Amino acid sequence: MSRFDAETAVTGCGDGLWQCRLSSAWDIGGNSNGGYALSPVLRAMRTLVPHCDPITTTAHFLRPATGDTDSEVRASVIRQGRTVSALRGSLWQQGKQRLEVLAAFSDLPGSGAAGAAAGPEIVEPAPVIPPSGECVKRGFLEQGVEMTLLSRVDVHVHPDHASPGSSDRALIDGWIRFSDGAAPSVMSLPFFGDAMPPSLYPLLGLTGWVPTIELTVQVRRTPAPGWLQVRQETHDLDNGRMIESGTIWDSSGVVVATTRQIGLLLA
Repeated sequence: MSRFDAETAVTGCGDGLWQCRLSSAWDIGGNSNGGYALSPVLRAMRTLVPHCDPITTTAHFLRPATGDTDSEVRASVIRQGRTVSALRGSLWQQGKQRLEVLAAFSDLPGSGAAGAAAGPEIVEPAPVIPPSGECVKRGFLEQGVEMTLLSRVDVHVHPDHASPGSSDRALIDGWIRFSDGAAPSVMSLPFFGDAMPPSLYPLLGLTGWVPTIELTVQVRRTPAPGWLQVRQETHDLDNGRMIESGTIWDSSGVVVATTRQIGLLLA
């Protein structure tokens, strides 16, 4: 079992309740990474329907979640369909709700019984960037915040985007993978969609912790083993709130997920 699987595992308690314990190894600035914190909720949801894959997930982050803390997951089915089911879930710690999740589950090709019908396909090609070995490790970036998350993932940033405030564009390219060598999975893509440095970093410099208010991840395909390539870009920044979009490609060069989030730029 990978560390991600082990450290997002849930134990059913009946009546739509599960227990889990988040690990502080996935923290940014003393708080759980948002994509990591929502992962146990998706695992609980998955047990309620016959479909394997969270093809779209929207999470609202009400309060920061904390690692090394006993947590409760609540989940229920809104509607179970033949090919797509909708669910609602939440994560609670110390009697307070930390996040609310809406998700739709289905079966992607290669991961479930339904598969996909053949038909036309439009896939955005991955941008050409230096290989991971020629990129800069995230740990070398001047980020102004503690990153225990980097004990669990390898993040390499395009050299042109690795210097704070060196660009006229809020865009960041790079590579990401689990540091224990585990292959990416459909269930891990919502996490990978929230694990890169903020795209504001090359434009504004030190940003510290940029908490997510809302995150939507749309999973398109089952990822192949190997590095994931990620591009994220901020399209709008006003009154301390940013709108950022992202795309994730797998090692075969096809899009496996897209992301969109609103985050808070703390002063």
